[in-house]
Amino acid sequence: MKKVMVQFDFRGMTTKQFDQCWDEIRKAGQTSPKGLLHHHAAKTPNGMLIFDIWESAERFEAFGKTLMPILEKLKIPKTKPSIFPLHYEYNGNLVVH
Repeated sequence: MKKVMVQFDFRGMTTKQFDQCWDEIRKAGQTSPKGLLHHHAAKTPNGMLIFDIWESAERFEAFGKTLMPILEKLKIPKTKPSIFPLHYEYNGNLVVH
């Protein structure tokens, strides 16, 4: 499996919606989504920008089966994620490339 970086640019998403989304993910039994290594979110002038590192694209796609219905339930505008093979990773004392 090859690690991937996943980027979402949720235009119009509020921090409240982001927090609600994670509440729903936890309620769905995904307190620690399988294969998710790092998750970062930042408020931007246009919404929320999300960057994740996943063990593989397949693990991210499997999680999407939980995530997509939650986004629909919360009326968060659909956005297509960008998925890239991870080239370099620095995490504390761990360097992988």
